[in-house]
Amino acid sequence: MTDAHVWTVDDHLRDADPAAVELWHRIDGLIRSFGPVTHSVAKTTITFKGPRRGFAGVRPWRAGVRGYFDLMRELPPDPRVLSASPYGRRLFVHQFRLADEGEFDEHVAAWLREAYDVGCGAHLGP
Repeated sequence: MTDAHVWTVDDHLRDADPAAVELWHRIDGLIRSFGPVTHSVAKTTITFKGPRRGFAGVRPWRAGVRGYFDLMRELPPDPRVLSASPYGRRLFVHQFRLADEGEFDEHVAAWLREAYDVGCGAHLGP
């Protein structure tokens, strides 16, 4: 019996486009600035976990990044948000894509900050 491959952040970044890797690192740095965060790495994505739960996942994808984040509301239409679906009673999972650094702005930063609050348990309140 052989050991199953344990995915790492480096596995996702190794052969990715350098601009996508840089964008991933910018997002990682922003998310880590919010407070305690850990990575949970799988073949499909790098999940960011707050003190209570995972709240976002991001991976390099072609010339940018793709991922998801969980919010307690559905965002209004935005070309970077590919879809939003209810997840449980209080959350919406938003699938997103950023094609380049220019799409990583204060709106995306605010969404990720709001998602971090979910990772801290904001969705569990009254």
